[in-house]
Amino acid sequence: MMGTVAENIDNIRARMIVAAQRVGRDPRSVRLVAVSKRQSLEAIREAMEAGQLLFGENYLQEAQDKIAALGQGVAWHCIGHLQSNKARIAAEIFGCIETIDRIKLARALDARLAELGKTMPVLVQVNVGGEAQKAGVAPHQAAQLCRDLQQFPHLVVQGLMTMPPFVDDPEESRGCFRQLRLLGEELAAQGLLGKQGPVELSMGMSGDFEVAIEEGATLVRVGTALFGER
Repeated sequence: MMGTVAENIDNIRARMIVAAQRVGRDPRSVRLVAVSKRQSLEAIREAMEAGQLLFGENYLQEAQDKIAALGQGVAWHCIGHLQSNKARIAAEIFGCIETIDRIKLARALDARLAELGKTMPVLVQVNVGGEAQKAGVAPHQAAQLCRDLQQFPHLVVQGLMTMPPFVDDPEESRGCFRQLRLLGEELAAQGLLGKQGPVELSMGMSGDFEVAIEEGATLVRVGTALFGER
């Protein structure tokens, strides 16, 4: 039986701490992204009252409405596929885009950010599992995309994001998480990631975030375990 949103947040945070400590990591190096898509304003407010200040949204119009209603007192990440023609609005409302996977999108974002006079951290989405239905660049294409993104002065390429194939056993996702971490280390060594702080690795969701943390996640995107089934 699910607890309240506040109870669920406490439980998830406790599990995050244990997972980090298991592999000798500082628990403070991992942040919880509360996936609030299709959740009510009341549920999100309850999470905010419990101290959760970072949320992930998949759909632009829904995110616009929520941010307008709830204000800018929290951080909002775009964690869904973003169309290039929606980049202008995304640049205005989000604090980070985790799903950069093509130059056209990056160019549109950079142009609007230039008009706004601000920079934005972004993550490159990598399709580690090679699934045709998922967005993201193939791992072997990530370095070139990161190099190409250097031309956009208002985008700070801070790290990588992935969604591995869905499996019942979280241990089966460990290889994908490890692959993303190793790719991140390789790209950081080339000076392509993490120019404004530690390299971010966004990976792990409700069913496997502990394994993701053990493999180096700095952002875990949790929705169902926090808010319950939509």
